[in-house]
Amino acid sequence: MIEYSTASIFRTNRRLAIGTTALTVNALMPADWPAVRAIYQEGIATGQATFETAAPDWQAWDNSHRADCRLVARRDGRVVGWTALSPVSWRSVFGGVAEVSIYVAAAARRQGIGRALLTALVADSEAAGLWTLQSGIFPENEASVALHLSCGFHIIGRRERLGFHQGVWRDALLLERRSSQVGVAGQ
Repeated sequence: MIEYSTASIFRTNRRLAIGTTALTVNALMPADWPAVRAIYQEGIATGQATFETAAPDWQAWDNSHRADCRLVARRDGRVVGWTALSPVSWRSVFGGVAEVSIYVAAAARRQGIGRALLTALVADSEAAGLWTLQSGIFPENEASVALHLSCGFHIIGRRERLGFHQGVWRDALLLERRSSQVGVAGQ
């Protein structure tokens, strides 16, 4: 069960009991960057999470992500996962569409942290007026595909040979989640 207590409309704390240790999901702050970057770098090192080959510095990351809809999961005060949204376009017509990034520390995977983060991100994105979330995932990253599907995303299609990565042309699945609250008929 997720409990919500507001710090602001987008900056909420959520507590979730997973096993015997409470997990808190709250806003990603600049002070979280070293832990967030380390988790991002772990994901990059797998070769299955992103086309990126190195995590950027804070300024570059901060400039490429929305200022709202940035969350971290903490267990025992330590950041164990993060998620954030990037705009898909600077054109105003696509202002309600964003791309999901989500990463969980290697030692914390398969413990419900990804689901807690993605569930909270969906709620925050709707509060921010977003109607579509999308994600590009390597087909080999079965855990991420399954996580997104379990949170209401569906596969739109497969983008073949989208990028040359580590000496191989890679495909990416395009997944999408449409809000049932925002951008629906009558709004």
